[in-house]
Amino acid sequence: MILRQWTRAAYAVLAGVALIASAAQAQDKQSGSGQGGELAFNNACRTCHTVKESDNRLGPNLHAIVGRKAGSVPNYPYSEAMKTSDLTWDRATLDRYIKDPDAVVRDNRMKPYGGLASAEERAKIIAYLEAQQ
Repeated sequence: MILRQWTRAAYAVLAGVALIASAAQAQDKQSGSGQGGELAFNNACRTCHTVKESDNRLGPNLHAIVGRKAGSVPNYPYSEAMKTSDLTWDRATLDRYIKDPDAVVRDNRMKPYGGLASAEERAKIIAYLEAQQ
């Protein structure tokens, strides 16, 4: 009888731990930080970009970039190539652009940034950007 009660209690504790871990993973995924998204963004993008709305720097702010038309942030002097690119930023387009900006939009103003080869790091950055909606 005591063993059965202990077993039930142990299962309850394990279920609670699993629930807490699952919630933490969901929060990490939502923030883009669970797999190092913020760190990857800071290492590769933050020199020129921010995710704060209306905070344009050397590059335009990337707040709510997913689903946004390229070259459309108000009060930012985009290149003519970017303004007329007819791109909408989605996961696939961001991945290609972060990998090799010149291959996606010739004559962009991302110099001297030449791209990020690591698919894993690009995925982390994109997850982080998706969370900044």
